[in-house]
Formats: sequence, structure tokens, C-alpha cells
Amino acid sequence: MDIRATDLPDVKVLTPRRFGDARGYFSETWNAARMAAAGLSTQFVQDNESLSATPGTLRGLHYQAPPFAQAKLVRVARGAVRDVAVDARRGSPTYGRSVAVVLSAANGAQLLVPRGFLHGFVTLEPDTLVLYKVDNDYDAASDGAVLWNGAGLGIDWGIDPAGVTLSDKDRAAPAFAEWTSPFEHVPA
Repeated sequence: MDIRATDLPDVKVLTPRRFGDARGYFSETWNAARMAAAGLSTQFVQDNESLSATPGTLRGLHYQAPPFAQAKLVRVARGAVRDVAVDARRGSPTYGRSVAVVLSAANGAQLLVPRGFLHGFVTLEPDTLVLYKVDNDYDAASDGAVLWNGAGLGIDWGIDPAGVTLSDKDRAAPAFAEWTSPFEHVPA
């Protein structure tokens, strides 16, 4: 597995090796022992799946507030997304900064988004299927969102904002500049 840091050092891109032949390929997308040896010891408790029919479907920016905060490992089984993580840990030297990575079925890359980060993605192809693991149970009362294009972020989503498809929840979310983060940075 190739593991590389992004411009936000706590957010990692994991690209598993693919072993291919005439039938297709095999890839080990997560191995707890190997990841722990690389310093990534996340224990996942749930797998989620999201299908978006049209390009320009934007899901995010989402979070689960403590004590139900979640780390996520995101990958694409079909299609492609521009996946975004935003550091939402008050006191962090990278607070409010974002990173965007293209994840696709073709490139096999995965994004590891730690607790304390907002997460979202926009689909780049029709019928995009996103799979992600989380390390904590979902709690409806802890579920939250921040406006994807609100003041204070300046994220380049790589799409025309006029063509974005949003849920009512995401459309009504507060802007980052008006939101109070429930996350705090804990220095290592």
C-alpha cells in the first residue's frame, strides 16, 4: 500500500496495490495489522455506501460531533469524485484549511479523513458509487453540516457551482465563518 500525506498532514491518501491479470484485478483495500505498522491504527465499526446518479451531486460538508466523532476511509467503487477534507479542530495550525483529492474506481486511491475534519465530495461521473468505513457509531443528534461554499473556506470543488445538486440539509447548513466547531486540536 502506498501511503502519502496531503497538504494537511493528518489526512492521508492510501493507494492499495492491484494485482491484475486477464480476469481483472485483486486489491487489499484495508489491513489492520499493516496499517498499524504504518502508524494508522483506526478501528472501523461500520461500512457505508452512497450512490449518486448525476455528476455534480455534492454531499457535505458533514461531521459527527464528539463524542460520536468519526474518522473515515473513503473510496470509489464506480465513477469518480473530488473528495474534500477541512480541518475543523479549533487551535490547529491548519484550522480552516482544506485538501481535495480525486478518488476514482480507475485510480483506486482512498482518503483517510481523521476525526475533527469536515468531509464532503462532489461526483464527477454518472452513477458514482462511494464506499466508506467509519470508526464510530452514527448518532443523529451529533450529525452536522457546514455549507460547502460558505464564507471562510474558499474550497475549489472543480465544478460549476450553478450545476450542483444538494440535499435540503446541505443547502441550509451554516457557513464556516458563522459556525462554532465542536472539535479541538490536541497537540501530539
